[in-house]
Amino acid sequence: MAKDLKSEFRTRYALNAILMFALTTLAVVSFSFGASSLSPKMASSLFWLIIFFSSMSGLAQVFVKEEESRTVNVLRMVATPGIVLFGKFLFNLALLLTLEIVIVPLFVILMNVSVPNLWLFLSILLTGSLGLASATTIIAAIISRARLKGALFAVLSFPILLPLLIAAVDGTHLSLQGASFSAG
Repeated sequence: MAKDLKSEFRTRYALNAILMFALTTLAVVSFSFGASSLSPKMASSLFWLIIFFSSMSGLAQVFVKEEESRTVNVLRMVATPGIVLFGKFLFNLALLLTLEIVIVPLFVILMNVSVPNLWLFLSILLTGSLGLASATTIIAAIISRARLKGALFAVLSFPILLPLLIAAVDGTHLSLQGASFSAG
């Protein structure tokens, strides 16, 4: 994880990719809906669409960088596969949480969304982020040696992440309605 963070702070490739995609998407969605009030279901769907597609632009690169720079063999010699996978997962989770620190307040402000149950919202956000980071890390490891990495990542990610996204949208919808932890 430390190696990936150091490398990312040098290039800022993944961070810039996910932040620019998220900010652009949020701006377009915000301008499209204007001052109109969104239903909690629509707001939660748009929120997770922005998070999902933004994260897809950066989280796939975690193992690809090792293959492209041909450092994967060195990494295999200095660490066990489990440690490498866990470090890559932590790096993806850090990227995702950084994205959410920027996007969540902007989404609430620009989309004029109220969050009556903040604790439920934050717990759904955290569990959804853990699921998204873990699944994308494993998928990135699987596709790292393929030639068509980008297309393969999207094709494999969507069916695997669809149940997670549906649950995250439903949970966020409940939190925007003010439901309690025991609801639903």
